[in-house]
Amino acid sequence: MKQFIDFIPLILFFIVFKLEPRDVELAGQVFSVGGIFSATAVLIISSVLVYGSLFVAHRRLEKSQWITLLGCLFFGGLTLAFHSETFLKWKAPVVNWLFALGFAGSHFIGKQPLIKRVMGHAVSLPEPIWVKLNIAWIVFFIVLGAANLFVAFTFHTIWVDFKVFGSLGLTLLFLIGQGVFLSRHMQDMPTPSNKE
Repeated sequence: MKQFIDFIPLILFFIVFKLEPRDVELAGQVFSVGGIFSATAVLIISSVLVYGSLFVAHRRLEKSQWITLLGCLFFGGLTLAFHSETFLKWKAPVVNWLFALGFAGSHFIGKQPLIKRVMGHAVSLPEPIWVKLNIAWIVFFIVLGAANLFVAFTFHTIWVDFKVFGSLGLTLLFLIGQGVFLSRHMQDMPTPSNKE
């Protein structure tokens, strides 16, 4: 459920982007709907609403959610302020590279790799496997960021499609590969002993 909630702003962005541009009157005001700039405004507003609601409900956001929200506000705000989609095209690569940096930094800061902090409660693996898995996430986020950057500045007509469906597809493929990798290395989780 949480993963779906994180995709709501992106889905709304995609829908509004694909609309044929038109003017809509609402409460006596005329708004332009359709295209990159109204889609960016919807992305910002929906991100604030979604992550604001999550923050109110849980009294916290995960670091990845903060990074995503701040990326939307920063790059989306610049896109609207300067009326240039170039800023928004940089959002996905920069956010992915920040995630890669976080995973890489966990090798030097803290007692365990970031992926173990995230998944260690559910999966038991030998320590060298956690390190390999963390490195795989670093490489994945670097490659995903580079792919987003390449498509955004090379294929101008499909970059939004790739941002939504290409990134999601690559992420699903990576997760399936990770599942296959994990299935070969998982250990039985220790069970708590019952003292009666």
